[in-house]
Order: sequence, then structure tokens, then C-alpha cells
Amino acid sequence: MKDALLILGAGGHGKVVADAALLQGQWSEIAFLDNAPPAQAVLGLPVLDGSQPLARLRERYGSAAVAIGDADRRMARLDELQREGFELPLIQHPSAIVSPFAELEAGCVVFANSVINAGSRLGRGCILNTAASIDHDCTLGDGVHIAPGARIAGGVRIGARSWIGIGACVREYIAIGDNVTVGAGAAVVNDVAAGRIVRGVPARDYGKA
Repeated sequence: MKDALLILGAGGHGKVVADAALLQGQWSEIAFLDNAPPAQAVLGLPVLDGSQPLARLRERYGSAAVAIGDADRRMARLDELQREGFELPLIQHPSAIVSPFAELEAGCVVFANSVINAGSRLGRGCILNTAASIDHDCTLGDGVHIAPGARIAGGVRIGARSWIGIGACVREYIAIGDNVTVGAGAAVVNDVAAGRIVRGVPARDYGKA
């Protein structure tokens, strides 16, 4: 069934992915896949046993999304899905605003009331969470997670698998390395080296992530 969607992960993040996908109205059937199912159904959608081979599920589900917050696990599952021939669609809530001049690679999810402005590019498997915004000409590496309400000013570069915490702000033209964790409510006004934790206003280095 080419217009059926499989969502890997039936937890809280999975609910938000499914909600956005349902509102898109693009798929005739949606189901979860989870190794530890929280219930037989979530949001009225069936939860399938995660031990099933993806190759078998591919016969029914043409598309798949990964609803896992951990970037390393998310990217590994995206790679696995791609090898099995699943399409990795953009999941975008109808209230999100994405410029036609922005570029989003496979497996991204864009949640309610979020904004991506012209000239910005998001790598594979990025998450733009509720009411977050990315201004013009930003570049996000694979697996970046922008938490709810975070604000990314124009020209910012964020390395692969970095996490920008809830309500954080990043000043224009800042460069953030790979695997960085930016704390909730932080104000990033200086470049951040790869693999660091920063938090506070202004954000300060608190060691390795």
C-alpha cells in the first residue's frame, strides 16, 4: 500500500509526529512500530510489534518516519529504512510556515506554529519542534533537534546531531559545532565548539556533552 505511513516510536514524540501526519491528510493508513508498545493503539492508530522485520512491513507501508528524540538512534533508523526502500517524507503540521525557498532533506519533521525562512537548509532527520523558528540562510546538519520555542537568527550554522533546548535563542551568524547541547532558555552569542554543553544568559561552556 503505497500511501500508508509507518511511524517508528509510539511515545510522546511519536504522538506529535502522528498528529502532524494525520492533519497532513496525505496517507490512507498510519501505524506505529515500537519495541515496547505502550498500548495496542495510540491516538486511535495501531501499534505494531517492533520485532517484525522492516522488509516484511515494506510490502504494506511505502513511507516511514522516525519518532525518536535521540539523534544517533534516529539517524541509524533512518539509514535502515532507506536501505529497505522506504520513502522518508517530510512530516509538516499544517500550521507550520516553510518558505518555498528553504530546503529540507529526507526524514525531517516540522511541528505546529514553527517557521523556516528563505535560504535555510536542513539536513536529514532534523526536528523543528512546536513554535520554534529558523530565520533566513541558516544551515542545520543531519539530526539537529530544535526544541519548542527556540529562536535561531539568520545565518546560523548548527552541526550534526546538536540539540537546541526549549526557549533558547541563537544570535545571527553564530557557528555551533556537531553534537552540541544548548540548555533551555540559553542565549548563544558566541560560537560553540563541537561536543560542548552551553547554558545560561549569555550562554557559557559547561564541559563536554
